[in-house]
Amino acid sequence: MLPNDPIMLLSFVNMKLRDRYADLDSLCDDLDADRAGLEEKLAAVDYHYDKEKNQFV
Repeated sequence: MLPNDPIMLLSFVNMKLRDRYADLDSLCDDLDADRAGLEEKLAAVDYHYDKEKNQFV
């Protein structure tokens, strides 16, 4: 289960992307997460996925 708080979600997702997943699609597939919803929630706090860095910045 993903954290509901956007800042906790940001920390959790970036840690997972850094330590375990090659890209956001892999993370979403493995955790059964809605990519669009995840990106929307993090965009609300001005963070967007950077494919080259494989993290939300």
